[in-house]
Amino acid sequence: MSSPKPITILGIFVVDLAFETERLPAWGETMLGSTFRMGPGGKGSNQAIGAARLGGRVSFLSRVGRDTFGEMAFKTYAEEGVETEFLIADAECATGAAAILIEEGKGENAIVVAPGAASALRTEDVDRAAARIAESAVFMTQLEVPVPVVKYGLRLARERGVRTVLNPAPACKLEDAVFALCDYVTPNESEAAALTGLSVASVSEAERAAGELLRRGARNVVVTLGAQGALVRNSEMTEHVPAYNAGPVLDTTGAGDAFNAGLAVGLSEGMELVRAVRFGCAVGAISVTRPGTAPSMPRRDEVERLIR
Repeated sequence: MSSPKPITILGIFVVDLAFETERLPAWGETMLGSTFRMGPGGKGSNQAIGAARLGGRVSFLSRVGRDTFGEMAFKTYAEEGVETEFLIADAECATGAAAILIEEGKGENAIVVAPGAASALRTEDVDRAAARIAESAVFMTQLEVPVPVVKYGLRLARERGVRTVLNPAPACKLEDAVFALCDYVTPNESEAAALTGLSVASVSEAERAAGELLRRGARNVVVTLGAQGALVRNSEMTEHVPAYNAGPVLDTTGAGDAFNAGLAVGLSEGMELVRAVRFGCAVGAISVTRPGTAPSMPRRDEVERLIR
């Protein structure tokens, strides 16, 4: 099933350098890793690939360097069916990278991201994509992009009547004016805690944090809770959506990106919010059973089988 209208995603592409170890090393400690993988990453990029695999028509707005990693980006999007009209090859900056440490057996991770060329994104780059954004069903972005550009993109989309999704990761201090531009805000537990200053260790605490984000201006809040599913709240309803079990957890890296990809596709297809969240939970559940970020994103038929 194809999305009736496009999804435009503003974000970053980096190359993921993933190392699996028996445990996470301490500062100053050197450890031998058991496996190493290199592949496409960056939250926005993962979400774009995830949405395209689910049948969405996706445009990705970003910058990469004119280098080997940048070539990987264009090759990946050509293979995955992501539109790159607004992906700029920047001769002045190198493409970014992410170092990912994964603990064997648990799938837990620690990540350091250097956005590289995507740090040079400007409001003018968003203006170039204004016509595509205006015809989109959903505009989605994250906080790996410079915050002024995030705010500009959200405002441009809202002024054109496009639904806006902010995945506030990695979390940072945001003024209420940013939340006021968001139709949907999708933090995980740690991001919700960082944004609100509240503990988010349970469904009830997630409900309280969601209420605080609504107070700050967001129209709908979806707090993703890992194995506990997701908490959905707006001015009219609060609902806990349980997680799906798609098999043993291998790697949680990219699970949030998978969820957001599913949510964006669901919204673009006219699903009501709770159904779109369930769809996103199913996408995320499958992704954690596989290694990697973009490579772990499932196809539409896999998600529909799990939901059935």
